[in-house]
Amino acid sequence: MSLHYHDCCIRKTRCIFTPESCRQEGILGSTRVKIVVGWEGSHGKPWKRETSNAVKKKSCKYSSRKTAAAVLINDDKFRGVSKSVLKTVDVVTLGNLCVDIVLNVPELPPSSLEDRYQVMHQLVASNPDKRYWEAGGNCNFAIAAARIGLNCVTLGQVGNEKYGWFLREVLEKEGVTIIGIDENGERLSSNNDETVLCWVLVDPGRHHSFCRRRLFGGGISSQFDFNKEPAFRWISKLSAKAEGLIKQSKVLFCNGFLFDELCPAVIASILECARDAGTAIFFDPGPRNDSLLRGTLEQQQTLRRILSMSDVLLLTADEAESLTKISNPVLAAQDLLQSGLITKWVIIKLGSRGSLMVTSNGCHYTPAFKVDVADTVGCGDSFASAIVAGYINSMPVITTLALANAVGGATAMGCGAGRNVATFEK
Repeated sequence: MSLHYHDCCIRKTRCIFTPESCRQEGILGSTRVKIVVGWEGSHGKPWKRETSNAVKKKSCKYSSRKTAAAVLINDDKFRGVSKSVLKTVDVVTLGNLCVDIVLNVPELPPSSLEDRYQVMHQLVASNPDKRYWEAGGNCNFAIAAARIGLNCVTLGQVGNEKYGWFLREVLEKEGVTIIGIDENGERLSSNNDETVLCWVLVDPGRHHSFCRRRLFGGGISSQFDFNKEPAFRWISKLSAKAEGLIKQSKVLFCNGFLFDELCPAVIASILECARDAGTAIFFDPGPRNDSLLRGTLEQQQTLRRILSMSDVLLLTADEAESLTKISNPVLAAQDLLQSGLITKWVIIKLGSRGSLMVTSNGCHYTPAFKVDVADTVGCGDSFASAIVAGYINSMPVITTLALANAVGGATAMGCGAGRNVATFEK
């Protein structure tokens, strides 16, 4: 797929539309586009063409961003039920802010809970060097989104300690803002709480195992992998600032790890807030899919609710099968689409085979790009950020999938996630 430039406002910014797509979307000749330049093939010569029906350009809101996608936004589409709320934020992520500690190990931890518990205690006591730290969780999505030109804000809690300071610094440099979700003083952190840590253990075969933990005041350990209680169970309501941001955002992105942090009732209220504001909900159940299906009745009900209320679902083939009991990924995606109240896209990530999307218009498939894979951590998060870009900019389905495959593949060429996710240059 060729990438192209649009002469958008006062500077040229990268655009993921092809000329054909631009004509389909009515972008060529709009008030934001006058000149199209690009290249043919992977090593072709640049070309430049002025559109014959171009009119005078207006200033574009993306012009101040370092890496911006020149895209046409139909703002009315995202104003939602409340016409007084202007959608000024592209995407808000909810929860799952953590620091990854990436370590190479001779073998992955054993499967028994008792043995894994001992491994966890050893990891907690190890005090890993900062060179092994990386922004993780939804930070992967947020950084990837910012790098492809989306205005992204993260909602979550981090500690007032070295790991929390590290996350703030990393996200600030990427142009991503963290907003606290606690209603009591709208705090981002507490002196009594510490940032969520996730040990990413990598064996010689590049297989991964994840161990997560959070400490509470007084040094009492609470491990996500062993404790069924949400880490932020004291949060009963979003802060006014967090709620306002969800209403102002075009997309709310969340994943299954949200259930590790917030009570199901709080999650349900957040979904209602987004739905009432006309904010599109993107949900990726992720590795927590199976445990939630076997969780408490309230967890199961909330999982089903978020699946039915989501505009876009992103899953692996295994996750789709787990939810539907259907092994064929296309049929599983169709089942999820039909089960959703307002679901528009169901996307199945197929790894090295590419990805597919099922909509009301049929099934669409795009193969993966051939890349030298160094590490797959963060690929799904990067992939999801590109899907958001395609959705809010009304891109053709195949263009959206191709872009997502490209961003996910570029991340796979690096080692680890966080600051190592794909850049626009990749």
